[in-house]
Amino acid sequence: MTSRVTLLGTGTSHGVPMIGCACSTCRSADPKDKRLRTSMYLDVPGRARILVDASTDLRQQCLTYGVTRVDAVLFTHGHADHILGLDDLRSLNTIQGGPIPCYGNAEAWEAIKQTFYYAFDGVPRQGGGVPQLVPHTIDGPIVVDGVTVTPVPLWHGRLPILGFRTGNFAYLTDCSDIPESSWPIIAGVEVVVIDALRDEPHDTHFTIAQALAAVERLRPRRAYFTHMTHDLPHAATNARLPAGVELAYDGLVLDIEADA
Repeated sequence: MTSRVTLLGTGTSHGVPMIGCACSTCRSADPKDKRLRTSMYLDVPGRARILVDASTDLRQQCLTYGVTRVDAVLFTHGHADHILGLDDLRSLNTIQGGPIPCYGNAEAWEAIKQTFYYAFDGVPRQGGGVPQLVPHTIDGPIVVDGVTVTPVPLWHGRLPILGFRTGNFAYLTDCSDIPESSWPIIAGVEVVVIDALRDEPHDTHFTIAQALAAVERLRPRRAYFTHMTHDLPHAATNARLPAGVELAYDGLVLDIEADA
C-alpha cells in the first residue's frame, strides 16, 4: 500500500548545530543543515501511523510536521537521543484517549524502564501526568492495524539494536554492522535510510564509506543517509555521493510501499 515516511530528525545525538560550535555547518543558512535528533514517522493511509523512536526533540518534531496521532512506537534502541522524548507521548495519550503500544528489544526496554521508571512501576503519582504506554518485547514481525513491520537485527557497537522493514522500505539507523543473518531480511528493498555518521571511523556508527558499501551490496533504487554530525555539510557532501544516494534532511518525505 502506498504510504508516506517523514524523517522527523536526521542528526546525531548532539543535533546540528551543536551547542557552542561555530563551524561552517553549524552556522549554515541552509535549512538542510539543521538536524534534530533522529526519528521517523510512517503514515499508512486508513491503517496506521507509526513512530520510530521518541527522540529528544519529539515535541518540536510533532509541532513542526503535524504529528497528532501515533498508533504505535517502535524503538530501535534505548540511547538517550532515541528515547528522551518519551514523556511527550502524554500529549498524544490525551488526544487519543488511551495508551499507546510500544515495541522494542529486551535491551531497549531495560534502558527505557530505568529512565522512565515512573511510567512503569505502578506507583500512583500526584501532580503531572504520566505517559500511558503498553510495552511489548519484539520477538518477530509487528502488526499494527494491519500494517506489518519486520525487525532487522543490527549492531550498534556491542549493543544489539533493531532496524525495521516494511514493504519496499528499510530504516537502519545507528548501525555499525549488519549481521549476515539480517541481509536476507532487507534483500530487495527499493528505498533505504541508513546510518552514516561522518567520514572519520567511529566504534558504533557507519562512516560514509561503510554506508556506501552497504548500499552497494543492497542495491536499492534510492538510498538516504541519516544520523549525521556537523562534519557532513548537506550540499557539499551530496556533491560527492554517487547517483541515487544522498543525505537525508529533516522533513524529507518518502513515498514507499508498506506491507498492509
